[in-house]
This record gives sequence, structure tokens and C-alpha cells, in this order.
Amino acid sequence: MWFVFALLSAVFAALTSILAKTGIEGVNSNLATAIRTVVVVVMAWGMVFLTHGQGGLAAISRKSWIFLILSGLATGASWLCYYRALQLGTVSQVVPVDKLSVVITLILAVVFLHEQVSVKSVIGCILIASGTLCMVL
Repeated sequence: MWFVFALLSAVFAALTSILAKTGIEGVNSNLATAIRTVVVVVMAWGMVFLTHGQGGLAAISRKSWIFLILSGLATGASWLCYYRALQLGTVSQVVPVDKLSVVITLILAVVFLHEQVSVKSVIGCILIASGTLCMVL
């Protein structure tokens, strides 16, 4: 089931790029990010209440709060940079560079989470990095 959700995530991410590039025309990139963020917040909290997940708030540990807040800050920084890049560049250049996050994530997972890396993963990262270079040069 994880694959279905991951694939849907990729489809929605692709739509995000196309819709954002169209919507950002003539709009300050920070303002556009703020508007997008409000929509995401309303949608996320709607899902929390729809699935009755709000009861879990009290059970979140201090450590989890810290890391979730840091993750939120990283997401916000990523979105601000992404929208600015979209405003300045073409979707066909910005998106491949953004997807280098896959390679960076793998490296960070090895360094900080001590995850094991397979030969397939290394080859995949090399191909992603090479493909990115081919698309943006």
C-alpha cells in the first residue's frame, strides 16, 4: 500500500509544480508560498479531525515535538526556495534539481540514521544525479 501512496504523492507533486508555475505569475513568491501553506494547514487539520486523530496530540513526546517543528521549518524553507526558483526558472529545470533531494536524503539517512545502503540505491542515486545534470544543462 505504501507504493500506491508514494505514487500518488509523486502525481500530486507534479501537479503542484505545474499549478504553482501558472499561479505564481505576477505574485510575490513568498506570498504565494504563504497562500499555499494556509491551504495545506486547513487540509491537514481537516484530515486530522475527519480521522479523529486529534486525541493523539497530548501523547506526543517532547522529542517528537522538537523534531516535528524542525521538520516544519525545513519544509517551509524548502517551499519558499522552491517557489522562488519556480518564479525565476522553468519548471523543467527547477523540478529535476529539486528532486536531487532524493540523493541528499539518502546521504543524510546514512550519516544521521545509520541506514544501510544497497548497491541498487547507490546506482539509483548516481542515475538521478546524472539525469538531473542532463536535464538542466
